Amino acid sequence: MSSYALRLPESLKLAAKRIAAADDTTMNQFFVVAIAEKISAMETRNAAKPLRAGCGSLVHWSQIQGL
Repeated sequence: MSSYALRLPESLKLAAKRIAAADDTTMNQFFVVAIAEKISAMETRNAAKPLRAGCGSLVHWSQIQGL
């Protein structure tokens, strides 16, 4: 496990502290989960890009069989 000094606005720190306490967890755990969720969402979106042929276009099954 590695460490990283995070600089953030006081308002975000206070909100994270409040939410973490309400969830009975630490701010560190709150940040780890939030970052993991964001990474997962972005990787999922990026993985789906080849499936999208364009805005509103349908992709034929034969185009994605190799994925």
